Amino acid sequence: MKINHLLLFVLLLSSLSCDRKNDEKVSADDRPNILFIFADDQSFNTIHALGNDVIKTPNLDRLVNNGATFTQSFNMGGWNGAICVASRAMMFTGRTIWNAHHADSLMKVNQYDSPLWSQLFENEGYNTYMSGKWHITVAADQVFGDARHIRPGMPNQTEPGYNRPLSPDDQNWLPWDTTFGGFWKGGKHWSEIVADDAEAFFESVKTTDDPFFMYLAFNAPHDPRQAPKEFVDMYPLEDIAVPPNFLEEYPYNEDMGSGRTLRDERLAPFPRTEHAVKVHLQEYYASITHMDAQIGRILAQLESSGELENTYIFFSADHGLSVGQHGLLGKQNMYEHSIRVPLVVNGPGISKSEFDAEVYVQDIMPTALSYAEIEIPDVVEFNSLQPIINGERSASFYNQIFGCYTSKQRMIRHDNFKLIAYPSAGILRLFNLEKDPFEMNDLANEPEFQDKKEQMLTDLIDLQKEMNDPFTMQISQFSL
Repeated sequence: MKINHLLLFVLLLSSLSCDRKNDEKVSADDRPNILFIFADDQSFNTIHALGNDVIKTPNLDRLVNNGATFTQSFNMGGWNGAICVASRAMMFTGRTIWNAHHADSLMKVNQYDSPLWSQLFENEGYNTYMSGKWHITVAADQVFGDARHIRPGMPNQTEPGYNRPLSPDDQNWLPWDTTFGGFWKGGKHWSEIVADDAEAFFESVKTTDDPFFMYLAFNAPHDPRQAPKEFVDMYPLEDIAVPPNFLEEYPYNEDMGSGRTLRDERLAPFPRTEHAVKVHLQEYYASITHMDAQIGRILAQLESSGELENTYIFFSADHGLSVGQHGLLGKQNMYEHSIRVPLVVNGPGISKSEFDAEVYVQDIMPTALSYAEIEIPDVVEFNSLQPIINGERSASFYNQIFGCYTSKQRMIRHDNFKLIAYPSAGILRLFNLEKDPFEMNDLANEPEFQDKKEQMLTDLIDLQKEMNDPFTMQISQFSL
């Protein structure tokens, strides 16, 4: 009898233990997945559902029509010509630009001891997975549990891809010609490989109960803007309008640290021509539409895996791109087309909504953590967007938006006005964004805006201090 009682007691303990493990398993199952889809060089005005009537983006439209869209989302800029490096370093460290720069320098000598974004999820038992562009100092396979097809900052560009097209007859470089490598290097377009990797991963999640953090980083639509011919043919040149702020050449090229020699600016001929800009926009749109088709594959496979209803999906881009606006091709400037990006959030309990609060794209980092109920570390300087999405807050977390590029440019954006400073030349530019969304009418020398200009310059210098900006500006540098 004693033995039987003992056996029953052991069986009871075993049962309780199993129940507790099952409870823990259910709890783990309930934790949401995070899918972050990151484009490269995609400006805020390149999604059909957000007002671009020319571009075809049915899958991004689906995300917009089923989620929360932030229409005023910004990247701060960069400490060198590769703006994507700073953007991604900020995203994964959660630090503002100059603090992220310091963190990046510590990573180079293995002295940065704070966990990066994906590691915060991994520490909480999440499967972490990435495919595509990395471009951060630390190796991707040290930061993710599984990293596939890790790509460099950009696909290789070839000399025929620069200074083109010189005329309507210039056919020396074509986006579907695989002999130029680039996105075609290896035999299959890199955007398609990201989708292949995602599909394989979603097949694997059917066999595990652990939640996942998934980072899919497209190189598109960065140049060389290559896509299959069928996507380029969707955009006849006669359907593409030259941007209203088209210029043959930007008058402050040298003052802003760009000039004619910066790699991005070499893509089209000087002076800019309307034909060349239309061709670059054609290829830009084709690259985005081709990427959109791959996003459709990713979303379909996520749904097939049974995890769609328990997944928060974030879509954004590291920064925008000029593509002919203001006479510029690249992103090394402080204009809306280059610092402003799309930002869309889908997931459980989120319905279609639109917010005009000014945010940074890197706010995605703490937002994802907050939806997963993971503690946001003290070092993170960006803010969760969850209170705005939930309707608990309407105002921005930021009094002003800060922008910078090396030591050559500084920017402050506040109350629908933007001040751009070129310190080495002592030049200020002032725009009323509400009345002048294409930033064509410089108010800096208009007498009625002198007080506004002086106040914004003072605020910008104060904001530099908050950002630990190493480049000091003085009011006396500028002619007021």
